[in-house]
Amino acid sequence: MEEEQREISDNNPLADALLVVDIQNAFVQGPSAVPGHVMLRSAVKVLLDKARSAWAPVIFLQNDGPAGALDEPLRPGWKLHFPPLSGEVVIRKTEDDGFEGTDLDTILTAFGVKNLVICGVLSEMCVAATARAALERGYGVLLPHDAHATYDVPPGPGSQGVPAAMAARAAEWSLGDEITICASANEVQFRKRS
Repeated sequence: MEEEQREISDNNPLADALLVVDIQNAFVQGPSAVPGHVMLRSAVKVLLDKARSAWAPVIFLQNDGPAGALDEPLRPGWKLHFPPLSGEVVIRKTEDDGFEGTDLDTILTAFGVKNLVICGVLSEMCVAATARAALERGYGVLLPHDAHATYDVPPGPGSQGVPAAMAARAAEWSLGDEITICASANEVQFRKRS
């Protein structure tokens, strides 16, 4: 009997693929890492292990920052923290939205992906922009709360700073009702592929 195909929902976080956004050395280790980087790396590792065990597609986005940036291409901080395995896809990008100017949509379509898990950095920038773009293209999106992170927001004119954890939660909230958020990477399940 064929396994019933289920969609991502609050009660059933089941996904076809994992999209790892900008988990590059500069952002997840050392003095320039995002607050909570140890927990973030652990959650992303859980997702990688689960996706790989299910033979689900794993796609890494790798940001090419400008000269002098932490993620300037070919510098130590630019390298992906988790090395891709054979058959996993790496897409280099220069925009926050991982779909813009890349083959991401074509690759997801070729894999038959309908629902994807997104994890990575920075919550309010590349993660949120890529999640919005995925929703606009009709993908179901699951965002585990412990699998994305950002930096503290510094004070602005007439305002106080915002701690990184609150900024990450605000980024989730800004994505609206179309996205599914679960508390932990441990809750995520991938549809098994043969």
